[in-house]
Amino acid sequence: MKHHIGRSAAVLVTLAALATGCGGAGSDTTTKPATGGSAGTGSGSGGSAVGKADFGTVFRTEERFKQALPDPASMAGWTPRSASADIEEAPEPAASCGADADWYCARIARGEADYEAFGEEAQFDLTAFADEKAAQDACRKEKSWSAKYTKAGVAPVAGVESHAYYRNAGSLDGLYLTLCLGTTVAQVTLEGEGSSLDPATAHSLAQIFVPRIQKAAAAS
Repeated sequence: MKHHIGRSAAVLVTLAALATGCGGAGSDTTTKPATGGSAGTGSGSGGSAVGKADFGTVFRTEERFKQALPDPASMAGWTPRSASADIEEAPEPAASCGADADWYCARIARGEADYEAFGEEAQFDLTAFADEKAAQDACRKEKSWSAKYTKAGVAPVAGVESHAYYRNAGSLDGLYLTLCLGTTVAQVTLEGEGSSLDPATAHSLAQIFVPRIQKAAAAS
């Protein structure tokens, strides 16, 4: 259940270092590994809260996304499946974007990394915009669009505006957690057939994702 549809004026880069488990720049080796055999356990669960996530950094390079997306070293217990960055060569101007369902219309880049464990898929999406105003508008539209779905009780990440909901498409159930950070909109998705879709797992994965985005934004 991916919201994003690729456009012809884009450059798709496969982030091999993430997908193959070689690690990428910005790898966070301080997170705790997953423990036990319960489904959907992510490293970093129960970690300390992150700080305020406002920043003006524009994410428009492969390296920036490689730093921001969780790598295998930070996802102990999960098997990496794929990772990529999609850089728009000719972004749509915000003025031409309309419906809430197309909240990502004015994006300048997007990256994602997918992992799997115990029959459940965890997907990290990072959609980048040209400035904070465009990102805030996109986040507002996404929240409005998703209001028709059942809310999920995912604990907030400190300093980050967020909302979460459940959604079903075909035979797959999904829990979507959206996080608004500076010039980006980040999403953590748990998806699976008959999965428990534990809100605590979504929160623990966000606790991995958000600090990496902040570190990538702070990198020179």
